[in-house]
Amino acid sequence: MSQTTSPSLPFVQSEMHPSRWGDPALAGPLPDSARGLVELAFGLADRPALAEPALPESGLADDLVVALRAVVGDEFVLTDDATRRLRTRGKSTPDLLRMRAGDLGDAPDVVVRPAGHDEIAAVLALAVEHRIAVVPFGGGTAVTGGLAARRDGFAGLISLDLVRMKGLLDVDEVSMTAILEPGLRGPEAEALLAERGLTLGHYPQSFEYATIGGFAATRSSGQSSAGYGRFDALVVGLRVATPRGELRLGSAPANAAGPDLRQLILGSEGAFGVITAVTVRVRRLPAVKVYEGWRWSSFDAGAEAMRTLAQAGLLPTVIRLSDENETAINLARPDEIGDGDGSAGTDNGGAGAGCLMITGYEGESAAVAAKQAAVTAVLEGLGGTPLGTEPGEAWAHGRFGAPYLRDAMLDVGVLVETMETATFWSNRDPLYTGVKDALAAELGDGAIVLCHISHVYETGCSLYFTIAAKGADDPLPQWLRAKAAASDAMMAAGATITHHHAVGTDHRPWLTQEIGELGASVLRAVKADLDPTGILNPGVLIPDAADV
Repeated sequence: MSQTTSPSLPFVQSEMHPSRWGDPALAGPLPDSARGLVELAFGLADRPALAEPALPESGLADDLVVALRAVVGDEFVLTDDATRRLRTRGKSTPDLLRMRAGDLGDAPDVVVRPAGHDEIAAVLALAVEHRIAVVPFGGGTAVTGGLAARRDGFAGLISLDLVRMKGLLDVDEVSMTAILEPGLRGPEAEALLAERGLTLGHYPQSFEYATIGGFAATRSSGQSSAGYGRFDALVVGLRVATPRGELRLGSAPANAAGPDLRQLILGSEGAFGVITAVTVRVRRLPAVKVYEGWRWSSFDAGAEAMRTLAQAGLLPTVIRLSDENETAINLARPDEIGDGDGSAGTDNGGAGAGCLMITGYEGESAAVAAKQAAVTAVLEGLGGTPLGTEPGEAWAHGRFGAPYLRDAMLDVGVLVETMETATFWSNRDPLYTGVKDALAAELGDGAIVLCHISHVYETGCSLYFTIAAKGADDPLPQWLRAKAAASDAMMAAGATITHHHAVGTDHRPWLTQEIGELGASVLRAVKADLDPTGILNPGVLIPDAADV
């Protein structure tokens, strides 16, 4: 094993735009190539965001600010408007609509940047003593309201910004594990691992800005999940600071020492404790990456092909399937339209109507060739039409660009948002139909609903929906009604409320329906034990006793 406690990162990623997604330098108006299509479908309206909405003044008492500075240092306790604005909420469409309208009521009173586990523990102790709410902050990419904590009953709100915790703490190349600090963004973690010929292989659409701690706290799933696994499957161990003390979890690759307590932290969204180190399984950097396209006559036919591959143990590293609407939109504007899970528009090679599938293979040359040949034989035997590498390469090139288009659409009065769920294969079509019908009934016939499958298992798959509709004068209530209708449809179909977007505040009203009142009571009991004063991300994840 070798240790690197103070790594020299190869680059510094910019801060995200406070009221838009991603790099401020890449923010821009709706491209000319898209305006005609958007105007035809929805009409255009001028809905610019407020440039720098005013923040409420910091309400944290001066003596508490001084006490925090004694813990982490003067320069790492920030109360200026610019920093507080950047740490207000996440990047869901409701988050952005509130920000665009000038509502910064969820802004933290202070941003605190600890350097490590011990400083986090000291901050939590101070917060418990003075009843200050604490919201752990990684990359700010949350899309379900996970950074909008309740403030009532607290002396103030701290954004616990983990930006200083960017270490690759340890690499075990015999066991193929690495220990990462939670503030590392996706590209930073991959760059540090690549210096040793390693990769994590976790590439969600939020990859450029999301962090290791956030991946764990939300049980993230990346675009290469078929080959590398969901992030929670990559986690070997965790170190966690809680108001009650330290948790160290994961002393062996497997055990039978009671329930796996790591699962209490994975997906807990900072409500039980603050993740201070994550031990992950790593792999060798792939020598070869190949992405290609396939055409299917229908969404059903493509989904059946995915099921066949999953149940035969023949999944490629990447596999995703767009439905007919999503395929048609991508073909209409292959250089611009994205589908909301990292897929910029992809041309299916001019093969005409149908559904586009992307398959990708990563690894050593011989292994890639063998897997590709085996998968190709199955897909051709099931009626798929190979389209070559052009569609796959286009997807790989543009997969992180779609959220920028969402902001441009909001600028012209078009409401765009995504949601996802998962179910068993036998329930895929009823779930697909039920959610689409619910959205159409709420948003009207003019709405466009797209869907793709991008995460598959032997027993089932995820469904990822992208919705576009003409925005109302006040689009926030419009979207919340549509979200509720779709969520009700997911519950009615017996599916999950979220496959990889976590619970946050947006999904919390449906969590009790999914896990039952006894399950919700267990979560409340864990919360009461680990965080008895309730300072950690209050109002996020944990259902109230009244939630049904």
